[in-house]
Amino acid sequence: MSGRLTGKVALITGAAGGLGAEIAKRFCGEGASVFVADVSREQGEATAAAIGAVFLPLDVTSEEAWKAALSTVVGQAGRLDILVNNAGINVRKNIEEMPVESFDAMMAVNVRGPFLGIKHALPIMRKAGGGVILNMSSVCGLIGHAYTNETYTTTKGALTLLTKSVAVRYGKDNIRCNSIHPSTVETDLVQVMLKDPQRRAERFGEVPLGRLATAADVANAAVYLASDEAAFLNGVALAVDGGATAD
Repeated sequence: MSGRLTGKVALITGAAGGLGAEIAKRFCGEGASVFVADVSREQGEATAAAIGAVFLPLDVTSEEAWKAALSTVVGQAGRLDILVNNAGINVRKNIEEMPVESFDAMMAVNVRGPFLGIKHALPIMRKAGGGVILNMSSVCGLIGHAYTNETYTTTKGALTLLTKSVAVRYGKDNIRCNSIHPSTVETDLVQVMLKDPQRRAERFGEVPLGRLATAADVANAAVYLASDEAAFLNGVALAVDGGATAD
Protein backbone atom coordinates (compact mmCIF):
# COMPACT_ATOMS: atom_id res chain seq x y z
CA MET A 1 0.00 0.00 0.00
CA SER A 2 1.41 3.39 -0.96
CA GLY A 3 1.67 6.15 1.60
CA ARG A 4 0.81 9.81 1.43
CA LEU A 5 4.45 10.73 0.70
CA THR A 6 5.41 7.84 -1.58
CA GLY A 7 8.06 8.87 -4.09
CA LYS A 8 8.96 12.05 -2.20
CA VAL A 9 12.47 12.89 -1.01
CA ALA A 10 12.66 14.77 2.29
CA LEU A 11 15.41 16.36 4.35
CA ILE A 12 14.60 17.06 8.00
CA THR A 13 16.94 19.10 10.20
CA GLY A 14 17.38 18.48 13.90
CA ALA A 15 16.07 14.97 13.29
CA ALA A 16 18.41 12.91 15.45
CA GLY A 17 15.94 12.96 18.32
CA GLY A 18 12.80 14.49 19.73
CA LEU A 19 10.25 16.07 17.44
CA GLY A 20 12.48 15.86 14.36
CA ALA A 21 12.95 12.12 14.81
CA GLU A 22 9.20 11.63 15.15
CA ILE A 23 8.58 13.55 11.92
CA ALA A 24 11.29 11.54 10.14
CA LYS A 25 9.73 8.29 11.37
CA ARG A 26 6.28 9.33 10.17
CA PHE A 27 7.59 10.45 6.78
CA CYS A 28 9.32 7.11 6.30
CA GLY A 29 6.11 5.35 7.26
CA GLU A 30 4.26 7.36 4.61
CA GLY A 31 6.68 6.22 1.90
CA ALA A 32 9.15 9.10 1.69
CA SER A 33 12.89 8.70 1.23
CA VAL A 34 14.18 10.59 4.27
CA PHE A 35 17.49 12.24 5.09
CA VAL A 36 17.98 12.74 8.83
CA ALA A 37 20.16 15.83 9.22
CA ASP A 38 21.75 16.79 12.54
CA VAL A 39 24.97 17.87 14.24
CA SER A 40 24.77 14.79 16.47
CA ARG A 41 26.32 12.03 14.39
CA GLU A 42 26.00 9.10 16.78
CA GLN A 43 22.37 9.73 17.67
CA GLY A 44 21.52 10.72 14.09
CA GLU A 45 22.99 7.55 12.63
CA ALA A 46 21.10 5.43 15.18
CA THR A 47 17.82 7.19 14.40
CA ALA A 48 18.31 6.87 10.65
CA ALA A 49 19.18 3.18 10.92
CA ALA A 50 16.12 2.49 13.07
CA ILE A 51 13.64 4.01 10.61
CA GLY A 52 15.27 3.19 7.27
CA ALA A 53 16.54 6.69 6.54
CA VAL A 54 19.93 8.17 5.61
CA PHE A 55 21.93 10.28 8.07
CA LEU A 56 23.51 13.55 6.98
CA PRO A 57 25.84 15.57 9.21
CA LEU A 58 24.63 19.16 9.10
CA ASP A 59 25.39 22.30 11.08
CA VAL A 60 22.49 24.46 9.94
CA THR A 61 24.37 27.67 10.72
CA SER A 62 27.01 26.90 8.05
CA GLU A 63 26.33 27.76 4.42
CA GLU A 64 29.03 25.38 3.24
CA ALA A 65 27.48 22.57 5.29
CA TRP A 66 24.11 23.22 3.66
CA LYS A 67 25.66 23.14 0.19
CA ALA A 68 27.38 19.84 0.97
CA ALA A 69 24.26 18.26 2.47
CA LEU A 70 21.99 19.22 -0.40
CA SER A 71 24.59 18.10 -2.92
CA THR A 72 24.57 14.70 -1.22
CA VAL A 73 20.76 14.53 -1.33
CA VAL A 74 20.67 15.32 -5.05
CA GLY A 75 23.56 12.96 -5.74
CA GLN A 76 21.90 10.06 -3.96
CA ALA A 77 18.20 10.71 -4.59
CA GLY A 78 18.24 12.93 -7.68
CA ARG A 79 15.88 15.53 -6.22
CA LEU A 80 14.52 17.21 -3.09
CA ASP A 81 10.75 17.44 -2.67
CA ILE A 82 10.37 18.36 1.01
CA LEU A 83 12.53 20.44 3.34
CA VAL A 84 11.60 20.50 7.03
CA ASN A 85 13.47 23.18 8.98
CA ASN A 86 13.03 21.71 12.44
CA ALA A 87 16.39 22.37 14.16
CA GLY A 88 16.13 24.93 16.94
CA ILE A 89 17.57 25.91 20.30
CA ASN A 90 16.31 27.83 23.31
CA VAL A 91 18.39 29.47 26.04
CA ARG A 92 15.81 30.03 28.76
CA LYS A 93 16.72 33.50 30.04
CA ASN A 94 14.64 36.66 29.90
CA ILE A 95 15.81 39.69 27.95
CA GLU A 96 17.48 41.36 30.94
CA GLU A 97 19.56 38.26 31.67
CA MET A 98 20.21 37.02 28.12
CA PRO A 99 23.90 37.20 27.13
CA VAL A 100 24.28 38.69 23.67
CA GLU A 101 26.29 35.61 22.70
CA SER A 102 23.28 33.42 23.50
CA PHE A 103 21.03 35.76 21.51
CA ASP A 104 23.38 35.42 18.53
CA ALA A 105 23.49 31.62 18.87
CA MET A 106 19.68 31.36 18.91
CA MET A 107 19.37 33.64 15.90
CA ALA A 108 21.98 31.59 14.05
CA VAL A 109 20.25 28.25 14.55
CA ASN A 110 16.59 29.32 14.56
CA VAL A 111 16.64 31.92 11.77
CA ARG A 112 19.89 31.75 9.80
CA GLY A 113 19.59 27.95 9.56
CA PRO A 114 16.19 27.94 7.85
CA PHE A 115 17.21 30.94 5.73
CA LEU A 116 20.23 29.05 4.38
CA GLY A 117 18.29 25.84 3.85
CA ILE A 118 15.59 27.62 1.90
CA LYS A 119 18.15 29.64 -0.09
CA HIS A 120 19.86 26.53 -1.40
CA ALA A 121 16.80 24.27 -1.65
CA LEU A 122 14.81 26.64 -3.86
CA PRO A 123 16.85 26.12 -7.07
CA ILE A 124 16.72 22.35 -6.61
CA MET A 125 12.94 22.37 -6.11
CA ARG A 126 12.35 24.76 -8.98
CA LYS A 127 14.31 22.51 -11.33
CA ALA A 128 12.17 19.55 -10.24
CA GLY A 129 8.94 21.44 -10.87
CA GLY A 130 8.05 22.27 -7.28
CA GLY A 131 8.37 21.30 -3.66
CA VAL A 132 7.31 21.86 -0.08
CA ILE A 133 9.11 23.78 2.67
CA LEU A 134 7.94 23.39 6.27
CA ASN A 135 9.32 25.67 8.97
CA MET A 136 8.93 24.64 12.61
CA SER A 137 7.91 27.81 14.37
CA SER A 138 5.92 27.92 17.63
CA VAL A 139 2.91 29.53 19.24
CA CYS A 140 5.64 32.02 20.18
CA GLY A 141 5.81 32.91 16.49
CA LEU A 142 2.18 34.06 16.67
CA ILE A 143 1.81 35.73 20.06
CA GLY A 144 3.83 37.23 22.86
CA HIS A 145 4.03 34.31 25.27
CA ALA A 146 4.10 35.09 28.99
CA TYR A 147 6.17 32.02 29.88
CA THR A 148 8.74 32.19 27.08
CA ASN A 149 11.79 34.43 26.77
CA GLU A 150 11.84 37.32 24.33
CA THR A 151 14.74 36.02 22.26
CA TYR A 152 13.04 32.73 21.42
CA THR A 153 9.83 34.60 20.53
CA THR A 154 11.85 36.94 18.29
CA THR A 155 13.41 34.04 16.39
CA LYS A 156 10.11 32.25 15.89
CA GLY A 157 8.37 35.45 14.81
CA ALA A 158 11.09 35.98 12.22
CA LEU A 159 10.58 32.43 10.96
CA THR A 160 6.84 33.00 10.61
CA LEU A 161 7.34 35.99 8.33
CA LEU A 162 10.18 34.32 6.43
CA THR A 163 7.68 31.56 5.66
CA LYS A 164 5.07 33.96 4.32
CA SER A 165 7.62 35.88 2.26
CA VAL A 166 8.89 32.70 0.58
CA ALA A 167 5.30 31.53 -0.01
CA VAL A 168 4.40 34.75 -1.80
CA ARG A 169 7.50 34.92 -4.00
CA TYR A 170 7.92 31.25 -4.94
CA GLY A 171 4.36 30.01 -5.21
CA LYS A 172 4.66 30.70 -8.93
CA ASP A 173 7.30 27.95 -9.04
CA ASN A 174 4.90 25.47 -7.42
CA ILE A 175 6.89 25.69 -4.20
CA ARG A 176 4.68 25.81 -1.11
CA CYS A 177 6.03 27.18 2.16
CA ASN A 178 4.11 26.81 5.43
CA SER A 179 4.92 27.01 9.13
CA ILE A 180 3.84 24.84 12.05
CA HIS A 181 3.21 26.41 15.45
CA PRO A 182 3.09 23.92 18.34
CA SER A 183 2.31 24.83 21.91
CA THR A 184 4.37 23.04 24.57
CA VAL A 185 5.20 19.56 23.27
CA GLU A 186 5.41 16.69 25.73
CA THR A 187 9.05 15.61 25.56
CA ASP A 188 11.45 14.17 28.13
CA LEU A 189 12.91 17.65 28.68
CA VAL A 190 9.46 19.17 29.17
CA GLN A 191 8.52 16.45 31.67
CA VAL A 192 11.51 17.50 33.77
CA MET A 193 10.40 21.14 33.56
CA LEU A 194 6.84 20.24 34.56
CA LYS A 195 7.96 18.72 37.83
CA ASP A 196 7.66 22.32 39.03
CA PRO A 197 3.96 22.59 40.04
CA GLN A 198 3.73 26.25 39.02
CA ARG A 199 5.09 25.60 35.54
CA ARG A 200 2.80 22.59 35.17
CA ALA A 201 -0.25 24.68 36.07
CA GLU A 202 0.83 27.43 33.66
CA ARG A 203 1.33 25.16 30.65
CA PHE A 204 -1.78 23.05 31.11
CA GLY A 205 -3.90 26.07 32.00
CA GLU A 206 -3.29 27.86 28.72
CA VAL A 207 -4.58 25.01 26.52
CA PRO A 208 -8.38 24.73 26.17
CA LEU A 209 -8.10 21.01 25.36
CA GLY A 210 -6.41 20.55 28.72
CA ARG A 211 -3.30 18.64 27.66
CA LEU A 212 0.08 19.18 26.08
CA ALA A 213 0.79 18.58 22.40
CA THR A 214 2.45 15.25 21.62
CA ALA A 215 5.20 14.74 19.07
CA ALA A 216 2.67 12.69 17.10
CA ASP A 217 0.27 15.65 16.99
CA VAL A 218 2.95 17.79 15.36
CA ALA A 219 4.17 15.02 13.05
CA ASN A 220 0.60 14.49 11.83
CA ALA A 221 0.43 18.16 10.85
CA ALA A 222 3.78 17.91 9.07
CA VAL A 223 2.66 14.87 7.06
CA TYR A 224 -0.51 16.66 6.00
CA LEU A 225 1.25 19.87 4.94
CA ALA A 226 3.93 17.92 3.07
CA SER A 227 1.38 15.79 1.22
CA ASP A 228 -0.60 16.54 -1.91
CA GLU A 229 -3.69 16.79 0.30
CA ALA A 230 -2.45 20.28 1.21
CA ALA A 231 -1.77 21.27 -2.40
CA PHE A 232 -3.58 24.62 -2.03
CA LEU A 233 -2.10 25.57 1.35
CA ASN A 234 0.66 28.13 0.97
CA GLY A 235 1.86 30.71 3.47
CA VAL A 236 -0.22 29.12 6.22
CA ALA A 237 0.74 29.39 9.89
CA LEU A 238 -0.80 26.20 11.29
CA ALA A 239 -1.24 26.29 15.05
CA VAL A 240 -1.01 22.86 16.67
CA ASP A 241 -1.87 24.16 20.12
CA GLY A 242 -5.17 22.79 21.38
CA GLY A 243 -6.66 26.27 21.06
CA ALA A 244 -4.00 28.11 23.06
CA THR A 245 -3.81 30.97 20.53
CA ALA A 246 -7.56 31.06 19.80
CA ASP A 247 -8.30 33.56 22.56
